[in-house]
Amino acid sequence: MINQLSELAYFGGEPKFKEKLFVGRPNIGNRDILLNRINDMLDRRWLSNNGVFVQDFEQRIADYLGVKHCIAVCNGTIALELVIRALELKEEVIIPSFTFIATAHALQWQEITPIFCDVDPKTHTLDPEKVESLITPHTSGIMGVHVWGQPCDVESLTEIADKHQLKLMFDASHAFGCSHQGKMIGNFGSAEVFSFHATKFINTFEGGAIVTNDDQLNQKLRLMKNFGFSDFDKVIYLGTNGKMSEISAAMGLTSLESMEEFIDVNRRNYHYYQEGLANIPEISLFPVNESEKHNYQYIILDIDEEKTQVSRDLLIKILHAENVIARRYFYPGCHRMEPYRSYFPHAGLLLPETEKLAQRVLVLPTGTTISEDDISKICQIIQIVVANEIKETNRDSE
Repeated sequence: MINQLSELAYFGGEPKFKEKLFVGRPNIGNRDILLNRINDMLDRRWLSNNGVFVQDFEQRIADYLGVKHCIAVCNGTIALELVIRALELKEEVIIPSFTFIATAHALQWQEITPIFCDVDPKTHTLDPEKVESLITPHTSGIMGVHVWGQPCDVESLTEIADKHQLKLMFDASHAFGCSHQGKMIGNFGSAEVFSFHATKFINTFEGGAIVTNDDQLNQKLRLMKNFGFSDFDKVIYLGTNGKMSEISAAMGLTSLESMEEFIDVNRRNYHYYQEGLANIPEISLFPVNESEKHNYQYIILDIDEEKTQVSRDLLIKILHAENVIARRYFYPGCHRMEPYRSYFPHAGLLLPETEKLAQRVLVLPTGTTISEDDISKICQIIQIVVANEIKETNRDSE
């Protein structure tokens, strides 16, 4: 039990954790099964180019999500770039600024201008009313982002896209295993993109996937991810190298087989945090809609400095001193990173909710490497900091 400030490492005490607790530390799954798959792959000497593991991985994802097509690729960013190109987006595409920088870069890399739109403060996803206000004759599409596994307002965005004859796609990097109104994320828009980076609860070491119910788009994407090859020595379309390797797919299959266990652990941790933070009314935990399927991968705190009298950034410093490597997502917002900061120096004036969230959101560790006791200690640290209304100058007086 932590009883006083002097026990905290930031104020001269010993760190409460010997090893660092990271946000997004990889889940591994059954190591023996993974190593058996790797040995099988080596024995077959088929390491890439649409091997049996990639084909199996794609089929299992499509079956799980209830979609017609899954195209496994080398990472989520390439997945975004492929869909953007396949949908023939151009000029301007509306996206949130409150997202990982890859969402914006995937457009700008292809000389398409990301038009940053503000988000709903309750869902942290695109505000449909703000989206419609940004549509111009130069707008070719909308890219929603399901942040924290929280689905966008899919119906409103679909209605807006249809009304203005715009393409609609989703960056679903956070949302594998999540549903919206009983339907799995992956079934909305022209296509949805998942990341299976090591920090995601299902990982392929590094990887991603595109899912779609559009047969023509599927054919196009499969050509594009493999240099445009339709057969041996036959190139019929412009393409790049976006293929997933067999070793990545082996990890993905192993992850999928442990997926329900990972979700159970994340759900358990979410409830531990919920209980541990319940008596700190100044801090709110981003809620999960438990009537839907969810991966519970992100423990999101909203630190309102006016209520806590403690800044989010100071709380992060204190947690880091204890070896709890909390993170600021998605600080400071894409619009404040280059090259967008130079392109749109006044974008923040149109993004008040994004600006607030970027200053308040704090992400805590969860996953299979975190225990109930770990979470209890983390909550105690937060509780004592908030109770004492710590300021930067407090350390000098302790």
